[in-house]
Amino acid sequence: MQNNLKISFIGGGNMATALIGGLANKLTAGANIHVVDINVDALGSLAKKFGVTTAQSIDAAIARSDVIVLAVKPQQMKEVAAQLAPHVTTQLVLSIAAGIRAVDLSRWLDGHTAIVRTMPNTPALIGLGITGLVAMAGVSATQREAADAIMRAVGTTVWLNDEAMIDPVTAVSGSGPAYVFYFMEAMQQAAQEMGLGSEQATQLAIATFVGAAQLAAQSSESVSVLRERVTSKGGTTYAALTSMADSGVKEAIIQAMKAAAARGKALGEEFGQG
Repeated sequence: MQNNLKISFIGGGNMATALIGGLANKLTAGANIHVVDINVDALGSLAKKFGVTTAQSIDAAIARSDVIVLAVKPQQMKEVAAQLAPHVTTQLVLSIAAGIRAVDLSRWLDGHTAIVRTMPNTPALIGLGITGLVAMAGVSATQREAADAIMRAVGTTVWLNDEAMIDPVTAVSGSGPAYVFYFMEAMQQAAQEMGLGSEQATQLAIATFVGAAQLAAQSSESVSVLRERVTSKGGTTYAALTSMADSGVKEAIIQAMKAAAARGKALGEEFGQG
């Protein structure tokens, strides 16, 4: 990837900041990154830390960009797209906004089809995210490579052939960190109810998740095999998993994730109206 790629960010929030941190003076020079946001303090911080250029409104620098990253809230996207449309010609438009369908974004951008829709997750904030991506027909091979490189600045990428699969990706990895935190909360509460201190409970729960995740990532075996290896018939783990099975925990998790995917689809329809 060339180090003179010009990238504009519309929105300078947490995810945009994480991406800029992974890109500036690595994929491209900090001076090649332009950030538009109404928050003067956020712009000042980004300029000082990464050497990016900034503006409080969409300006001529956008038209000179190779890539425009849309990092605003879904509720703001239609209005932002209307302001952006006159400046969009051949640039790749990369959206990290949840729930905004590419077809609607294309319509708001006067038919522009060089659009990649993405769904990153919050571990991207520490460079350990995973992002699902899907490209519209107007995206060139070079632009696809650029989109992949940008999102790999904060983790790994998974390309999809069908935009409808973004909703399952949202349910699995986009919302997934919250499920992990929820389970960790339950483990911490149980630990304290059994007599461990708050600090001990937190340390044990977090280290267990970090270690188990790394083991799964580094092992060539499936997670079901890894689970079976920890579960001795009649032992403590067996007792816990049997209790969870009796309570329908696995089925509840599956149904919850399907609910998340359904809500993602509904949001796309809601945001795309008009």
